[in-house]
Amino acid sequence: MDEARLIDLETRLAYQEATLQDLNDVIAAQQRRISELEGMCRQLLERVARMGQDIFKGSAEDEVPPHY
Repeated sequence: MDEARLIDLETRLAYQEATLQDLNDVIAAQQRRISELEGMCRQLLERVARMGQDIFKGSAEDEVPPHY
């Protein structure tokens, strides 16, 4: 194997390793963001469920008297 070819292969390997690390960093950041968004969705679903329950709970004070 000649020297130029060896240098070319080593250069390609170095770029590939850098690219893989960059991609890994992006994937890790995306996973963190996905986890945050899933948590926010859970909180919103819980809030909407509580709001729905509150609508049907209504107290006697909230009801309009029959003469209206």
